[in-house]
Amino acid sequence: MTYRELIQKWHEGVLAMEKKEWDTAMKIFSSIREPPSKICFNKGSICLLRGDLQGALQAFHETVNKDPFLAIGFFQRGVVHLQLEKYEEALVDCKHSLTHMRTNAFIDYKQLGLRHMLYAWEVLYNTAAVHCHLGQWQQARERLEQAIGQKMEGKYLSLETALQQVQNHLFLEPLQVPQGEIFRPRKEEVEQLESKDFLGEPKVISSIIPNDEYIGFEPLRPQKPGFYEPRPDTMQSRDAGYHRVLFHYYPENTKDIVVKANSVVYVLSKEDNWATTIHDGQRILLPSGILEPINPPKADKWKVNSGIPLPPLKMPPCRPPVDSGVERIVLLQHGNPATDVPKQSPSSVDDSQNIVKTLMSQDTPSSGREDDSIMLKVHCTYTVTVKVNTDISFSDLQLLLTEKQMATQLRYRDPNSRELIPVSNDEDLERMWQHVTEGRLILWCKDADSTCGRPVLYQMVAQYGYTAQGPEDLEFKEGDEIEILSEVNDLWLEGQCNGHIGIFPKCFATLASPEGTS
Repeated sequence: MTYRELIQKWHEGVLAMEKKEWDTAMKIFSSIREPPSKICFNKGSICLLRGDLQGALQAFHETVNKDPFLAIGFFQRGVVHLQLEKYEEALVDCKHSLTHMRTNAFIDYKQLGLRHMLYAWEVLYNTAAVHCHLGQWQQARERLEQAIGQKMEGKYLSLETALQQVQNHLFLEPLQVPQGEIFRPRKEEVEQLESKDFLGEPKVISSIIPNDEYIGFEPLRPQKPGFYEPRPDTMQSRDAGYHRVLFHYYPENTKDIVVKANSVVYVLSKEDNWATTIHDGQRILLPSGILEPINPPKADKWKVNSGIPLPPLKMPPCRPPVDSGVERIVLLQHGNPATDVPKQSPSSVDDSQNIVKTLMSQDTPSSGREDDSIMLKVHCTYTVTVKVNTDISFSDLQLLLTEKQMATQLRYRDPNSRELIPVSNDEDLERMWQHVTEGRLILWCKDADSTCGRPVLYQMVAQYGYTAQGPEDLEFKEGDEIEILSEVNDLWLEGQCNGHIGIFPKCFATLASPEGTS
């Protein structure tokens, strides 16, 4: 039986005693397995009320066995022994009771749950009563004289009258705990039996999710992690649906990025080349030209209930810290450790911490019409923006990038497969122009010998696919094997995968097993 169940039964028995339902109280106390001494005392008190002296004697015997220092237990058992005419046993109980009072004038049992105070003179009085029944009148008179010396003023019993009775060889009636007084559980423990609602009913005060009418605790809420789930009344427009942002979006008269490339947004409606979208729980207007429709994201692949921590759904962890005087650049094209490059002015640093240089059309061939010009953004150690014409040859483009100290191996991202397609000749260049959007295209470049001389520290396996957020990032798919070349910090690693080198968040991969590594 648990302690809570014990308190519950104990309290029910006390309530029955207050209603004077002795049989019900005895049944409740008797149902407690391995009862403590206080419950046994209560059973003895009920037996005295019902006139069952043998039952009371057995109950008080269990009381003093469970608590051999309970003075009031010996006191009550002595009373029962006296009523059963077992005078020698009653005398022994009176002596034990007086011994366990430890020379105290009284013991207040209220703090233990019994509304009674046991006085030393009461124990001496009962001892004198036992001596009377044994015919030991001299000992009885001595005990009464001791009781008179310890008796407090104002008590109802006159010990002088009792002394006269002993001198006349008259028996004394023993004292006992008032009938019906029993041990009760602590009030604080009884109050804790009732369940209390300390939190109350939850209420949504504010939410980052628009049209949120949910009331409850977030861990109980079924939802797809990382994606906005629209209400049915918001999907009336035929243009509504999920879209991918193709380019970084900068509002007018500001250089702060509101929405980054490859972000997934939900379009509510489109009007006049502008789309009303939901991004990161906020309603934002975006140009329709930078949005590409995609299929609704699937949430079952994230394994929400598997116990595996989810990867960052919005942005990777904070990138490696930057010292106050220099900008930390991770060189990817030669495989060298990170070097320190003088920090540029704030106007020349973009959101990916890459150095941006803008080259005007005088650095490009002058042939071709102005309408055929394309703005190329080339990512390498730093980012270069150049303006070229579509009739430029592959060799001229390589020469142009070589003069700007850029690597010559070019790649562009296929909008359908999201893979980086290499460009190695004029035919590849012609196919690349077909993916130009609004006169803009992004290229990535690297040297062929970028992995030379780099030792592999250990291997990891991608738990989730990672899409590059910048030119220095390493892109991979779930299940790809990654060779770790260096540890940038606690959150970022530099690795090699599918012939490419870059940095990536550590939480997207796990250590490869020895079997898989071998």
